[in-house]
Amino acid sequence: RLVLLDLKLPKVDGMDVLRRMKADAKTKGIPVVMMTSSQEERDLVASYELGVNSYVVKPMEFEEFTKVVGQVGLYWDLVNKTPT
Repeated sequence: RLVLLDLKLPKVDGMDVLRRMKADAKTKGIPVVMMTSSQEERDLVASYELGVNSYVVKPMEFEEFTKVVGQVGLYWDLVNKTPT
């Protein structure tokens, strides 16, 4: 399992979602990739402080975006090792 999370969500802040996930025993072990358009250092630092596993600045062009999503998926499926 893997969660791709954006900082800018329609009804709730992505940081709040991350905070809640990492505070809940049922979801704290699920890897979270923050995939957002924010290049702000404060967002990057805050995400890691709350326990994000990776921070990716998403491209604005759709073709590049789908390419990055595919690369993130391949990394988590093929390269990253997790406990069983």
